[in-house]
Amino acid sequence: MRFSIYSGSTEVNSEELKSRTRTFAVKVVDLVERLDKSKMGDVAGYQVIRSATSVAANYRAVCRSRSKADFVNKLGIVEEEADETLFWLEMLVECKKVKLPEIKPLINEAEQLTKILAASRITAKRNSANM
Repeated sequence: MRFSIYSGSTEVNSEELKSRTRTFAVKVVDLVERLDKSKMGDVAGYQVIRSATSVAANYRAVCRSRSKADFVNKLGIVEEEADETLFWLEMLVECKKVKLPEIKPLINEAEQLTKILAASRITAKRNSANM
């Protein structure tokens, strides 16, 4: 299924977002591979990989939704995973496992993806209620 998602005044198509979420997941995996071994690094590393790859994998599931309700539900899951990824990235900084400048682009991307997905879910829910 191919569709467009509107975020503010920007339109993002489904293929663009598939690519963007996959690239985001790969960059998070690359970051975690460079972390020093420690309990916090292992725990946060596992969690941030799990949530970031879930964003990409579950967004693909959104693109295969069987109904508008399924679309809204799956989009909500992806939104939650993007926000969780943001949390773990922030934890890595706060626990001094990485420096903010090193992962600021990943934090920005997690914030943007969360906003895009939230706006899309709200719009899709509103549109399905009006039918």
